[in-house]
Amino acid sequence: MLAKADPSQKLYTRMRLWEFSDQYVVEPSDGSSGSCLAISRLNGSMNLLDEIPSSTGRAPKIQTIFGVVGILKLLAGSYLFVITERECAGSYLGHPIFKVSKLKVFPCDLSVKNSPEEQKKMESEFSSMLKVAEKTPGLYFSYDVNITLSAQRLNDLGDESRLLPLWRQAEPRFLWNNYMLEVLIDNKLDHYMLPVIQGSFQNFQSAIGKDTIDVTLIARRCTRRTGTRMWRRGADPDGYVANFVESEQIVHLNGFTASFVQVRGSMPFLWEQTVDLTYKPKFEIVKPEEASRVAERHFLDLRKKYGNVLAVDLVNKHGGEGRLCEKYANSVQNIISDDMRYVHFDFHRICGHIHFERLSILYDQIEDFLVKNRYYLLNENGEKIEEQIGIVRTNCIDCLDRTNVTQSMIGRKMLEIQLRRLGVFDADQTISSHPSFDDCFKILWANHGDDISIQYSGTPALKGDFVRYGKRTSQGIINDGINSLTRYYLNNFVDGTKQDAIDLLQGHYIVSVSRDMASKKPQGKVEAVASFRLALALILMGFVFAMMSLRRVRYDIWHLLFSLLWAGLSLAMVGFVKANGRAFCNRPRLHKPPY
Repeated sequence: MLAKADPSQKLYTRMRLWEFSDQYVVEPSDGSSGSCLAISRLNGSMNLLDEIPSSTGRAPKIQTIFGVVGILKLLAGSYLFVITERECAGSYLGHPIFKVSKLKVFPCDLSVKNSPEEQKKMESEFSSMLKVAEKTPGLYFSYDVNITLSAQRLNDLGDESRLLPLWRQAEPRFLWNNYMLEVLIDNKLDHYMLPVIQGSFQNFQSAIGKDTIDVTLIARRCTRRTGTRMWRRGADPDGYVANFVESEQIVHLNGFTASFVQVRGSMPFLWEQTVDLTYKPKFEIVKPEEASRVAERHFLDLRKKYGNVLAVDLVNKHGGEGRLCEKYANSVQNIISDDMRYVHFDFHRICGHIHFERLSILYDQIEDFLVKNRYYLLNENGEKIEEQIGIVRTNCIDCLDRTNVTQSMIGRKMLEIQLRRLGVFDADQTISSHPSFDDCFKILWANHGDDISIQYSGTPALKGDFVRYGKRTSQGIINDGINSLTRYYLNNFVDGTKQDAIDLLQGHYIVSVSRDMASKKPQGKVEAVASFRLALALILMGFVFAMMSLRRVRYDIWHLLFSLLWAGLSLAMVGFVKANGRAFCNRPRLHKPPY
């Protein structure tokens, strides 16, 4: 049976944060009798207090918080992350799940005022990135159950593991605040250490006949190579891939619990796509001679964690994507075996932009794998009667739009198999036979895809209308156009700073006085003066003056010359920006190699 953590290790569910002039004090206010936690505003040092200290000066500000996410150390100061607003998102295996509505950072940086000026400047640059971190989307947590583990892995925990605090049970690769918890771990503050995941949590209940079916869909984003769409592609040398997400579909019915897990992730070799103001930057394969070794590491890790693996590759067979497709196929040739299969399905060629029902062709190719590797199933007594022994790993270029359409199809087929097993469906019945249930299921997967897409690309998923309504719509095509343009803007002018913030939070970039205070690599002449806003203003100004001059040509022929001059200057600026596109983009500033 699935069990909660040991009650003696229970997390505080509600606290008061006292802001004194020299320290923050976190006081449990959920009826617990635990000690208060004091955090120095000078340097972030911690200690436990039996009671709230008396205030000698200005009355402290007090607010309610719902969790301590962790502490992040920078050059001179430390920064406390807490949850100030939450909302209930549903329940996971019978326990409440909450979504972070508001994350707030409290600085513990009074010591910075005694630092050298250059260090103050660096501290200010780093701390400004934390404002971006406060807006991190898709954070979820539970006070009672470990949501970093699937139902099957949670059930497989030994009795000793279930008695551990939730943070010690957690799967590190899905623990979003793993790095920020280190300071709390060092201080043995188990009651304050709240595990948080990034992903998605969707749920619905619907009736089919006399049966009420509860369906939950949860996504867990891996933190090993996390980041933004253009700044985190492919794999690192250890085989960890960008946008790796575990999606678990859980069904509760008449005391039975069924679970099915599938994953997505970027193609597992070293490749990148550096922004340069073009709509679709060129794909670049890095260290092609390492591709087979990196792919082997990636799939070895998957087999250890999930069992058999079926890799479904949805990218185009030709063009720029074709080079990646060919490299992927070649890199896995030596590891294909009975427990590792690779299937290529050219989504765009076969399905186009509207004929997504042709995914049935793909399903016919993978149905035997799904049936053979099954799903996880508990009976009404909590006894395991089925076990999932393999995983489907799906990818396209971004692992967002084509991937989500495909995963929703696989999830639908597997749910139909489960409902037949539980006696809800006859042999020829499908989800589409029950319109109300079908609508709820479509919305479930559409929201799931949007959440994952927003975290990686900044916009909802493309092709979401098919997942949501079962067909392409004119409004959906318009929305895809708007979202594509929004992605272009974010990729080129916003995501560099966002990537820096992510690297800081995850400990992928460790702040060091000796390194960050060292002289930076000098910028080139273009990089030193490049400003896209200034360039755009000059281009627009040139065209405006050109049009004004044209309108006055009938009064003075010299205005024709001025018009041509202004138009020429605008076109020259356009050419300059195009030739030096990378210099005008918002790039990550933390000087670390991409691999």
